Amino acid sequence: MRDVEINREPVELYKILKFEGLVENGGAAKAVIDDGQVLVNGEVETRKRKKIVSGDIIEFGDEKFRVQLT
Repeated sequence: MRDVEINREPVELYKILKFEGLVENGGAAKAVIDDGQVLVNGEVETRKRKKIVSGDIIEFGDEKFRVQLT
């Protein structure tokens, strides 16, 4: 598991996927979330604008990371 640093919270889920390069763009991020391919804290998350805060764990594909506030 790797850490992803954010400088403010909350951050919308789709933005983290986009900024971390896990998807090509915001539209692709929203699509994979809508399809139920993303887990937040071990549960499927289908809300694209889910507010992510420090300590949350996001899983997508083979990637798993913890969000940390800097």
